[in-house]
Amino acid sequence: MLTDRFLREKKGINLSPRERERLEGGVVEVRALEARQIIVRAGTPLRHSMLLIEGIMSRYIDDRNGLRQLVAIHVPGDFVDLHAYPLQALDHDVATMTSAKVAVVPHGELDAMIAESPVLGRKLWFATLIDAAIHRAWLFRLGRLDAVGRVAHFLCETNMRLVAAGLSDGRRFALPLTQTDLSEICGLTNVHVNRVLRQLREERLCVFRSSLVEIADPAKLAARGQFDPSYLYIEAQASAA
Repeated sequence: MLTDRFLREKKGINLSPRERERLEGGVVEVRALEARQIIVRAGTPLRHSMLLIEGIMSRYIDDRNGLRQLVAIHVPGDFVDLHAYPLQALDHDVATMTSAKVAVVPHGELDAMIAESPVLGRKLWFATLIDAAIHRAWLFRLGRLDAVGRVAHFLCETNMRLVAAGLSDGRRFALPLTQTDLSEICGLTNVHVNRVLRQLREERLCVFRSSLVEIADPAKLAARGQFDPSYLYIEAQASAA
């Protein structure tokens, strides 16, 4: 089912069979997308939103010199641009980081779903609130943590989100991102990211090599990154995986 990972394991947001059926019934198209492609340009009028089925996508803003700052990444199960439903346009670009597959849901269908089921509407609203909580954590990470802490926090967060999506066992997961991606996520240079990854490896906390992350000591990595998963609102059974 296309919605199997949507809001999976989040507190009080389990979709009923009827809600899953209704959400899937609103999908008009499943698109296969190539890696490193801009999917939505800032300011473009939008009449649909995308549910990510496979792959990793990002939201980002370019500065005046064309340098990119990633402001969010999305993993399978996320509604990538649900914000566009009430806003009708985004203030940032959306792009694929890897090859991806998305389910397209027209905003007219979302109107109908919410009219038919205010409870389902509340659950969709909850998804956007989780995005906001993640944004706040990213601000904290960039504003208060040192370089090692930033990378550690990001890897812990990503691990937890992938555990909830069934894509990590809690210690090992695929992460097909480059050091440049990590530098743009964590506000560091490529050289600095390389040093941080070496330090995490030497301290036997985590190894990130060949698009695979292996966390040797989850508790110590979380402590190093001051990572508290409560802002993700994931059920205890997911975080204990």
